Amino acid sequence: MLDALTMSDGRSIPAQGFGVFQIPAEQTADAVAQAIEVGYRHIDTAQSYFNEEAVGAGIRRSGIDRSELFVTTKVWLDNYGEDATYASVKASLEKLGLEYVDLMLLHQPFNDVYGSWRALEQAQADGLIRSIGVSNFTPARLHDLGSFNAVYPVVNQIEINPFHQQVERVAELQKLGVTVEAWAPFGEGRSGLFDNPVLAGIGQQYGKSVAQVVLRWLYQRGIVALAKSVHTERMQQNFAIDDFTLTEADMAAIAGLDAGASLFFDHETIGTVDFFTDLIAQRRNNS
Repeated sequence: MLDALTMSDGRSIPAQGFGVFQIPAEQTADAVAQAIEVGYRHIDTAQSYFNEEAVGAGIRRSGIDRSELFVTTKVWLDNYGEDATYASVKASLEKLGLEYVDLMLLHQPFNDVYGSWRALEQAQADGLIRSIGVSNFTPARLHDLGSFNAVYPVVNQIEINPFHQQVERVAELQKLGVTVEAWAPFGEGRSGLFDNPVLAGIGQQYGKSVAQVVLRWLYQRGIVALAKSVHTERMQQNFAIDDFTLTEADMAAIAGLDAGASLFFDHETIGTVDFFTDLIAQRRNNS
């Protein structure tokens, strides 16, 4: 197991996280329990993943002591606003079957982020949350939120993968003392990531997979990685990255893969705002 990182509030966060985005609810409990058996101690879910209950079931099924786990969930846009966010924190805890979560994030940088942040501050003061942070925020947006409130965000979870490395953004966040997490570190396999000759060639040097190379690359950049799989063998493989170190030449070769553009969407465009407002409306209509 890799060494944990220390967040700006003094709390530790495991560097290797297990994500459950797009894992069907009926498979989530087994996946979480298996990930814990493999060695993962950091589980990342969200209200918008619709599997918090299954995550909680997987945690209970594992039999692990709660104190050994680091559990993250995220407030969805539809629950933004001071009162709605606080209520959603309680709802998430009920679904998870936990008395507290270790980290709660604002999932997107839109809607009433200020009211929602105040709700997270209150929930933290009330003992429902240990640490609070954000996801998909620019450094300036995060700094604004933290500078005009009592608690500064300790984490920003953003898209980082070999084709979208966000070098300047990561440097800015780390300079602010913010721990950076990478969602979709494999880019969901887009742009042929798993067949990339540079990554595959580096992996061959160490007898490692492309996924292991990517996860090790993130760790050596001081970034928490959230890997996902429902297959035990891949979970084990993704977790086993503590027995090799990438050289400066390896890191430079991977740096050369950066295309400087998101594989998903740019959170700074009007189109992305429209995408999320439409998504919320669609979910409301279907509920």
